[in-house]
Amino acid sequence: MSGAVAVAIAAAIGNLLQGWDNATIAGAILYIKKEFKLEDEPTIEGLIVAMSLVGAVFITTCSGAISDSLGRRPLLIVSSVLYFISGLVMLWSPNVYVLLLARLLDGFGIGLAVTLVPIYISETAPPEIRGLLNTLPQFTGSVGMFSSYCMVFGMSLTSSPSWRLMLGVLFIPSVVYFALTIFYLPESPRWLVSKGRMLEAKKVLQRLRGREDVSGEMALLVEGLGIGGETSVEEYAIGPAQELTEDQEPGIHKELIRLYGPEEGISLVARPVTRQSFLSLASRPGSIVTKKVPLMDPVVTLFGSVHEKIPDTGSKGSMLFPHLGSMFSVAGNQPKNDEWDEESLTREGEDYTSEIAAAESDDNLQSPLISRQTTSMDKDMVPPPFQGSVFSMRQGSLTQGANSELVGSAGIGGGWQLAWKWIEREGPVGNREAGFKRIYLHEGGIAGKWRGSLVSVAGDDMPAAGEYFHATALVSQRALYSKDLIDEHPIGPAMIHPAEAATKGPSWSDLFEPGVKHALIVGVGIQILQQFSGINGVMYYTPQILEHAGVEVLLSNMGISSASASLLISAIINLLMLPCIAVAMRLMDLSGRRSLVLGTIPILITTLVILVIGNVVHMGSVAKAAISTVCVVLYLCSFVMGFGPVPNILCSEIFPTRVRGICIAICALAFWIADIIITYSLPLMLSSIGLAGVFGIYAVVCVVSWGFAFLKVPETKGMPLEVITEFFALGAKQAN
Repeated sequence: MSGAVAVAIAAAIGNLLQGWDNATIAGAILYIKKEFKLEDEPTIEGLIVAMSLVGAVFITTCSGAISDSLGRRPLLIVSSVLYFISGLVMLWSPNVYVLLLARLLDGFGIGLAVTLVPIYISETAPPEIRGLLNTLPQFTGSVGMFSSYCMVFGMSLTSSPSWRLMLGVLFIPSVVYFALTIFYLPESPRWLVSKGRMLEAKKVLQRLRGREDVSGEMALLVEGLGIGGETSVEEYAIGPAQELTEDQEPGIHKELIRLYGPEEGISLVARPVTRQSFLSLASRPGSIVTKKVPLMDPVVTLFGSVHEKIPDTGSKGSMLFPHLGSMFSVAGNQPKNDEWDEESLTREGEDYTSEIAAAESDDNLQSPLISRQTTSMDKDMVPPPFQGSVFSMRQGSLTQGANSELVGSAGIGGGWQLAWKWIEREGPVGNREAGFKRIYLHEGGIAGKWRGSLVSVAGDDMPAAGEYFHATALVSQRALYSKDLIDEHPIGPAMIHPAEAATKGPSWSDLFEPGVKHALIVGVGIQILQQFSGINGVMYYTPQILEHAGVEVLLSNMGISSASASLLISAIINLLMLPCIAVAMRLMDLSGRRSLVLGTIPILITTLVILVIGNVVHMGSVAKAAISTVCVVLYLCSFVMGFGPVPNILCSEIFPTRVRGICIAICALAFWIADIIITYSLPLMLSSIGLAGVFGIYAVVCVVSWGFAFLKVPETKGMPLEVITEFFALGAKQAN
């Protein structure tokens, strides 16, 4: 995974430049006011600071659609160029108007970086460390602010500090960023797949994952092109094939799906769970079953059912093959699949019925873990081949009576397996229709006793005779088509041909699909609440808090001016936040995004309430300063561990590939608008209701934010992006 990590670090430099700029303008404005005599013109002063914000808002409105059309990498390159040009112009800046233009260009670069870096990292990172890598922008942004404050502090100690040099030095790191975007960063593999550029996407994935066989993830990326469609939940029990002998019900073998394990002579079968046995499975951790919780979004309970901890066994990997990790990770003992066009799609079965119920029988699951055998009926109704050099069939894999074990692994991360089910049924005019159902199969990890049609829970770690393991599946019907259309409009197991998706492209109408609309409510809501939770107010008030605590007096006694002392204090604050962000990076994929938000917001509420009390109750100046300082530091450190990075991470994960850029742009626009409202309302609120009133409002918003996160924000750790979007589609369906 070193390739994905290196790419994420390189992309996150865009956020480092954003943090750098935010800090330099905070210090440089002190000297800009003196040169241009702006002490009596607060409007111009505010405009110089806010012009980058105006540019970011403007560019955000169109960046999403452009990135969905042109790609993520080109806009990251444009962002680095804008940083470079704005740095040079600010270094020159003969007057206020040129400075305003430079700040506007700088805002364009910031807006592109803030919008696109989370998308890019999410689309290139493996599910297991996606949270860690997507916390990098928060970390690099704070590193940029700390470095910039140190630089500006050093300059402020000189006899004649140059604000042009403070601002213009931005062009130096922007050159490094430009070089990385041009010569090192690849295009997002998901975007390449959405445009039908499969060979390029495969090469990028091989580089990012450090292995040749990426066929499973390639299939996953193609599946993620769809938006909407019917999604349902099915339950399976998986266990050793040799145990199905004497005591099984008549006809049970016709329902079994044969899977092959990594050890020679060991095979597994997956059996659809009947209504009777479903009752015992549904009450167990790992079962994708919506548990009705008052007011809670069904999406949250769906995600939660997957992430529930399984006592004593949940962290031990596969109980069938514990030394090999996940039960689905079998590629190590199979031949390497160097080309995706070598995946075969054979199947077995005695006969088919024309009724839908029979056509839905579970003996047709297509997966790289499954060996299939064709019949005479298969000759008349063969699953359609992929088109193009990447999607061609292996020769001879569909011949009658030929056994063909599929090579390569379709494990897609987080314990999920991608598979397909071939179904047939009678069409509306008597023609037989056939198509693929896509299945995301998830290993539940709990052992059970299988006798007849009943599955009961067992407590042993390893399977004894007759023991089976629970697996759940998200099943999505993407395409049914008649036999007559197979030759004219072939669609492979991915259901949606990439070329077809590329010609359609992103559409604003896709935003009204239930799953997408549901995700937008969550994304926009958490971005707005994050800004209204008080971070800007606390940052604004921090210098005053520390001044009252005597820090600035201490620094003044050391011969440091008030302006330099303020810069040094800000540098110290950012330094304190860095280890907290590092801890969040570690926990983001362990505890999860939802847990971090729900765990840190109460700390924000507590510190804000104490700050309110400290400003209402009369106490000694020393005690007040000490309490206020501790509360401010706790607030900032807790914020950057949870409510700071999680909204951007979440928004980069919950939208389908084809409209991800547009949707994240909408969320980013909500973020910037809320930022503007808070920034410009804060002075008015301070003058009207005072500091205690402002912090009281922020505390109330934090309470609302916790409730919103508890009821609406799901846990997405370790899940492939395409599975996450399926969950939102299913949850939206259940919510209606």
